[in-house]
Amino acid sequence: MAANAILIIHVAIVLFITATVPLIYIGAALKWSWVRDRRWRVVHVGAIVLVAAESVAGIICPLTVWEDRVRGESSGSGFIERWVHRIMFYQLPTWVFTAAYIAFAIFVVLTWFAVPPIRRT
Repeated sequence: MAANAILIIHVAIVLFITATVPLIYIGAALKWSWVRDRRWRVVHVGAIVLVAAESVAGIICPLTVWEDRVRGESSGSGFIERWVHRIMFYQLPTWVFTAAYIAFAIFVVLTWFAVPPIRRT
């Protein structure tokens, strides 16, 4: 039960990081003011930069480690790597995921400038 709760939190974080980018562009086109909220955008950039930094440093996400411990397993791989493999049955080297995290982090930072956030008063 606890491992599934950790998994749900982890999936929510992954969805937040990945779904926010298209929402920012869609929201900008549709003039949704909330997509320019500075606090929300800082959390978003911080989240993906943390993921990329962990990967570059060779650190497995603490949520993955925690879930593995609760389940009594040790995969030795990251969350996305493990689930991509389980879903798509691809065995990709860790560096591919690291490169993807870095590329996505760069895209998120570029999005910051393409659709700049504003401070609310």
